[in-house]
Amino acid sequence: MKILLAEDDRKTSDFIRKGLIQNSHTVDCVDDGRDALSACLYNTYDLVILDRMMPGMDGLAVVKSLRATNSKLPVLFLTAMADVDDRVEGLTAGGDDYLTKPFHFSELLARITALARRPHETETVSKLQVADLELDLMTRVAKRGKTSIELKAKEYALLEVLMRNAGRVMTRTMLLEQVWDFNFDPQTTVIETHISRLRSKIDKPFDTSLLHTIRNIGYSIHAPR
Repeated sequence: MKILLAEDDRKTSDFIRKGLIQNSHTVDCVDDGRDALSACLYNTYDLVILDRMMPGMDGLAVVKSLRATNSKLPVLFLTAMADVDDRVEGLTAGGDDYLTKPFHFSELLARITALARRPHETETVSKLQVADLELDLMTRVAKRGKTSIELKAKEYALLEVLMRNAGRVMTRTMLLEQVWDFNFDPQTTVIETHISRLRSKIDKPFDTSLLHTIRNIGYSIHAPR
C-alpha cells in the first residue's frame, strides 16, 4: 500500500515509517497539516495516517477539507488526544479510525489491514498490472500470467514502487529513498543486487522482459514497445 504519514514528531515519524517499510508498504512523510492536505489532493494514496496536533493546519481541519472535496481516502487518526470526546470529534469530522498514543505497532498494522479491506466509494487501487505481470496489493501476491511468483519483502516493495511508476525511469536515489529509507550512497550495491533477484523471478522464466536498466540513470518497468 502507498501510505501518507502526517506526523510532526520526528522520532515517532521515523519509527512508524521504518516499520511500515519493513512490512512492504511505501510511505511518504509530511510534518505540516497544509502539506498533508496538499499531498492528499495531488497524489494517489491508499491510506493516510494523520496526527491531530500539527503545525500549519491541525488534523481535524485537514480531514474536513479533504472530505469537502468528496474524497473517500481512508484516514486513520493517530494522536495523543485520547478522551472520548476527542475520538468522537475525529470520527465525526471524517476519520475512518482512531488510534491513541502510546500504541503497539502490531495494532497499527492490524488497523491498516482492516481499513484496506473496507470498500470505499472511490476507486482504490488494489492491483497493479504491467503487460501480463500483476501485483495484488491486498494479498501481496505477484503473478505473471497464471504463474505465481514468490517475493521476499524487499523484492515486493521494490516491485511495487516500480509498477506504481510504470513507464517512468526510477533513479537509484529514488529507489533507495522509497524502498530502503536511506540517502544516496554511491558505493552501495543493494539496488543492483535486488534488481538482479527480481529480474530472475519476473523476467528470466518468461519470453518477454519487462524490467529494464536505463544505463547510468536507473530502472524502468514497462510493457514491450
